[in-house]
Amino acid sequence: MLELRPTCENCNRALPPASLQARICSFECTFCADCVEHVLLNVCPNCGGGFAPRPIRPSASLAGNPPAATAVYRPLDPLSHARYAAAIKDIAPEKR
Repeated sequence: MLELRPTCENCNRALPPASLQARICSFECTFCADCVEHVLLNVCPNCGGGFAPRPIRPSASLAGNPPAATAVYRPLDPLSHARYAAAIKDIAPEKR
């Protein structure tokens, strides 16, 4: 079951369960669409993978399967991440 983390790991923007702005990698690292596009360049700083829109859990299922309550907040050093991403950002995530 997805954790549905409550905020972007980089900018701490709220990402409630129904947010269309939430993006996750295959390890459920969670970022907002703005950070994925403009800061991360579709390269997860934790695993090097790409991102996909986080699925929306139906509101009727939230009571029995609530989202995570604890935020993961680890702001990036943009220059350091840019160097890391430069080598792989042009490679499709499925081929990294």
